[in-house]
Amino acid sequence: MPTVLVVDDDRKLTEMLRRTLAYSGYQVLTALDGPGALELARAQQPDLIILDWMLPGLSGIAVAELIRAEGDTPILMLTARDAVLDRVAGLDSGADDYLVKPFAPEELLARVRALLRRSEPGSGPPLSYADLTLTPATREVSRAGKPVALSPREFDLLSYLMRHPRQVLPRERIIDAVWGVDGSGEALDVYIGYLRAKIEAGGAPRLIHTVRGVGYLLRENAA
Repeated sequence: MPTVLVVDDDRKLTEMLRRTLAYSGYQVLTALDGPGALELARAQQPDLIILDWMLPGLSGIAVAELIRAEGDTPILMLTARDAVLDRVAGLDSGADDYLVKPFAPEELLARVRALLRRSEPGSGPPLSYADLTLTPATREVSRAGKPVALSPREFDLLSYLMRHPRQVLPRERIIDAVWGVDGSGEALDVYIGYLRAKIEAGGAPRLIHTVRGVGYLLRENAA
């Protein structure tokens, strides 16, 4: 039974989310501030974290950055901020998804299910391209034999690119395959940046290339 950590300083909302999730079969932990969220996340290792943006003690953005630096636990960010720059800031902090208040409990549950599905071990044979290897069953990635730690969304995006090497993939096609109806061009660009930073660490040659006006291409040499 998956464990979900709910972090929000609004006690009424936290209790509503706790009841909603518990009724749907999840084990639920709750915290009302940033430091408490970090303590519970580190001690209990939840399967997913629902994290409010505005928290006392330590902001949700700061909490997400610290959690992401330590592991790949899926993070669903809750906020009243709905501007594009705010959504990008939430994703930049390490969040895997973003839900604007107010929201319907059914939508929250659907996003929770989707994030948990993406974080489960996959199936199928390992994928290889150039010196990059991805193993769906264990969700492990390496480049030139060195492990590369990816978040669930980063893994899904790289997996999709590696299943279509040397193909120019339109932005809309990638968004639909990796995010579905909740995707956006801003989110895609952010996560492409994350992937490049990780798989090109140490000066490794670029593999993910931008095809201006179209999308992206996984190729050793884009020329």
